[in-house]
Amino acid sequence: MITERQRVTAFRFLLACALAFAVTMALLPHPPRLVEAGDKWQHMAAFAALALLAAGAYPREPLFRIGERLSFLGALIEVLQSIPSLHRDCDVLDWLADTGAIAAAMLVVTGWRRVRRGAKDPVAI
Repeated sequence: MITERQRVTAFRFLLACALAFAVTMALLPHPPRLVEAGDKWQHMAAFAALALLAAGAYPREPLFRIGERLSFLGALIEVLQSIPSLHRDCDVLDWLADTGAIAAAMLVVTGWRRVRRGAKDPVAI
């Protein structure tokens, strides 16, 4: 049986890998096209995955704190993409897509945690 410590360690490793991949792809001047999906969908998928991994990696941290830090990362990426030598575009709508995906993932985690605790109303916040 896997222990809580092993689970958290695995989530932290996966989160570190996912963060490195997401930031690298966001800052490459000409990133490879891995999937045929629109830009906003890629942003939402990346930040929803990061949010879910972060919630598993730091189960005792308030979800709002995890969300705000990931949202800040999304904003920072957009600012860095405005560097002319990267040949990328800074778009506030990308940051909004990131933040919306983070919020949606945090709602899923909240519901999951309530269901696991046996709450009578797992969707209520």
